[in-house]
Amino acid sequence: MERLPTPERPDASAPESAFTATATINEQGIVTGWSEGARRLLGYAASEVVGRPAVGLLADDIGETIRRPPAGRERCSGTVALRHREGHRLELRVLAHRRMSHGGITEWRVVSAVAAKRYAPRGEPLKEWTFSQSPDILAIFDTDLRLVAANAAMEHALSLAEAEMRGLHLPEIAPDAVSYEANRRMRLALQTGEQQYVQAYICPTGVSPERGWPASLAPLKDADGRVRAVCLTAHSRPEGHLAQRMLLSDAGTRIGTTVDVARTAQELADAGVPRLADFTAVDLLDLPQQGDEPASAPPAGPVILHRTAMRSVPESSPESSVAVGERVTYPALSPPAECLAAGHPARYETADSAIARWADQDPSAGWILEHGTHSLMIVPMRAHGITLGVVLFGRHRHRDPFEPDDLLLAEELTATAAVSIHDARQYTPERTSTITLQHSLLPHAQPHQAALEIASRYLPTGTTAGVGGDWFDVIPLSGARVGLVVGDVVGHGIRASATMGRLRTAVRTLADIDLPPDELLTHLDDLVNHLSADEGNTGPSAETAAGIGTTCLYAVYDPVSRRCALARAGHPTPAAVTPNGTVYFLDVPAGPPLGLGGLPFEMSEIELPEGSILALYTDGLLEGRDHDIDEALDRMFAALSSPAPTLDTVCDRILTPLLSHSPDDDIALLIARTRALHADQVATWDLASDPAIVAQARKHATDQLTAWGLDDAVFVTELTVSELVTNAIRYGQPPIQLRLIHENNTLICEVFDSSSTSPHLRRARTFDEGGRGLLLVAQLSEHWGTRHAITGKTIWAEQSLSAI
Repeated sequence: MERLPTPERPDASAPESAFTATATINEQGIVTGWSEGARRLLGYAASEVVGRPAVGLLADDIGETIRRPPAGRERCSGTVALRHREGHRLELRVLAHRRMSHGGITEWRVVSAVAAKRYAPRGEPLKEWTFSQSPDILAIFDTDLRLVAANAAMEHALSLAEAEMRGLHLPEIAPDAVSYEANRRMRLALQTGEQQYVQAYICPTGVSPERGWPASLAPLKDADGRVRAVCLTAHSRPEGHLAQRMLLSDAGTRIGTTVDVARTAQELADAGVPRLADFTAVDLLDLPQQGDEPASAPPAGPVILHRTAMRSVPESSPESSVAVGERVTYPALSPPAECLAAGHPARYETADSAIARWADQDPSAGWILEHGTHSLMIVPMRAHGITLGVVLFGRHRHRDPFEPDDLLLAEELTATAAVSIHDARQYTPERTSTITLQHSLLPHAQPHQAALEIASRYLPTGTTAGVGGDWFDVIPLSGARVGLVVGDVVGHGIRASATMGRLRTAVRTLADIDLPPDELLTHLDDLVNHLSADEGNTGPSAETAAGIGTTCLYAVYDPVSRRCALARAGHPTPAAVTPNGTVYFLDVPAGPPLGLGGLPFEMSEIELPEGSILALYTDGLLEGRDHDIDEALDRMFAALSSPAPTLDTVCDRILTPLLSHSPDDDIALLIARTRALHADQVATWDLASDPAIVAQARKHATDQLTAWGLDDAVFVTELTVSELVTNAIRYGQPPIQLRLIHENNTLICEVFDSSSTSPHLRRARTFDEGGRGLLLVAQLSEHWGTRHAITGKTIWAEQSLSAI
């Protein structure tokens, strides 16, 4: 029945304002709350009802099933016959919601609208049809914010008839915080005459918020502009389009970020859970031999695939018994095999005969029933006409089964991943060749030297751009010094790697002649310009091949003076760490990238305490899509400042956060801790420019070697000292200085003079009186050479003590 009761009132002919009768009843059927509206309706005061069984208010026996609603029900509605205090019978439409009281006790809140105003006739049939048949939710509330009309979409969305809702406030129809907010905004619409919006989703009891409906609230005005009602409008299924578009947009930035097949498959699985499914598995066919294409369709019969990725909610208990990396075999008539053969996706319910048949044939499919999966989607993965595998989506926590829109969304997600996986498989041979070339050109072992403790890392990019041309090198120099270089060639692929190899060789060659950092970069810049001219400089590819735009940092550390000279060509600023853990950037002028020209390179020189750390790196360490540069710098500074047992630990701390995803660019990292050669390892003497001083120089050297316990090296050292000092006196200019450096198994003899002329080897003719001394030094020494300074030069000779 839909007849509303007539409550007690003094004058039945006077208009009656609407009100709501409300009562609360606990799970045991005892009345725990009684409103003033309930008193007006039935005549009982609260003291007469609260604490008593609610069945005492009934006019008829409604049976035990109605007295105790089924467990799990969140809402009940219907017509109930009640007994007025004066004895007459009232038939009421009631709506009851299960809720938790403030004391934490479950109870029912029962509401009934009394003397609700009817909505005025809606006028022309077209307007009537528009209201009743609109696919959007429409409801009209009067100036008391009570519902007076609701269309079929509203009734369907809330599973309540208009008669059951008429006269109630929205929070009484759908008890929820959002309903209270909508109620507040409806009052604003009445007061201001302006449209209001509810950003959060309105949803009925028992429906998850993500499946609710955003609402707009429009004031309805009469011909005089007075607000007479409020219209609530809501779209019935926003997630059918907006939420799916958001998921696809988000997945487009997350799927296919690398050329790693397994990572791309995992990105697909992660995109599907939990926003679309509760379980996702990606199974791929075997990768064919290099140069072969996969078959356009899988062979008939059982299909063998490999579980490449999987994601579940929760992750700690994946549904499938097949782990990532294991083989999975689908029987010939199983849904995955049929979808692969047909090339079309499909939706299944667990009650379908196909699922039951599959579970009987394949023990590994038992997870479908064991974990309560009620809905399943199977989507074949295809790209460019090639079948790559199949993706399974399952639901057991989502209440709703998959719908056709969900299947379309799963297809789009799978297609996005399929293209990336296909391209990655095509790219793998070239990538393998490039990485092989890159690693062959990088140093395989650190050279023997005592000036620096070294640790390094190279992390290639995982993107489809290909491996770049980042490199690093450690170069032993004369006088126990060490050169450090880090560079970044523009471009990616084999050509960039080949260019890197050419530039690394050039740097080693220029470093071998002991050029200071700024001069070395100047010569390297000229080399890049020459390479560009040789390539023809006809376009971007030629510039990339020549290395134009390459950045480079070159540093030279001297363990005797503990000074470090640096220059950079457009490269990121190096960082330094003091022995007490303070991290700071070194002040090194930037300079232009190589091959651009126009500006000179400047060198800066700093003194580093023993135990200081230098960090040289390429820009791939700082630049990335998932973080800004400041965040990367903070992470690097934190890793550098934290105490670590080894430099390898420091490298790992810096790079480990990047291993969760493939970097957007190659990363070269070089970490060095400074050592020092102390006074007991270095001896220096100032010499007069007089031939008679040569004998004294030999004696100085002999005495020092004896003090160092290197008596076996005296003969060769005397000959070397005699020749170098004599040449400095004869051909050089004062002041003249002799220095001996004892470094592990190496003895270095150096003679400095202020002349810029360099000696060179020549073959002495039969009757020549000179020209044999320097040749003798070259024969007796391991290495020898000339090192120029701003004023003057140093002639040095190095002999190995291990062979003595």
